[in-house]
Amino acid sequence: MTTTNTKTTPAAGTRTGRRWGRFALHYVEMIIAMFVGMFALGALLDLVGLGVSHTEQPELGYLVMALNMSIGMAVWMRVRRHGWASTLEMCAAMFVPVVPLFPMMWLGWIDAGMMMTLAHVAMFPLMLAAMLRRLDEYAGCAH
Repeated sequence: MTTTNTKTTPAAGTRTGRRWGRFALHYVEMIIAMFVGMFALGALLDLVGLGVSHTEQPELGYLVMALNMSIGMAVWMRVRRHGWASTLEMCAAMFVPVVPLFPMMWLGWIDAGMMMTLAHVAMFPLMLAAMLRRLDEYAGCAH
């Protein structure tokens, strides 16, 4: 009779913990970069008179904000030497939520404020999904 030892060694557990720690750190970094892009670039646009009213033009307001967030994340991902494919996937997570939400707003099922709230809430699991898709890239390498 052959017995298989399925216990993990302490070293393996430490590696696994470090791996998920790196993953979590990158997720937090993406959230910070997203907000930095949103606030810094949004303030810059307001300063030069190119800001968009989210109440008067919710679609354009959201798209500009998503672009600002994407720029912040893309810059940080490129600094961390991520490839273009993973960078663009992360940026797509900023835009994908409005695919169903804009039509819902146009039909009057939700208002602009609800569209904005739902889109922001949806970004976080979408970013997580993009990262899980490339788990080795986000958790396995020390950038």
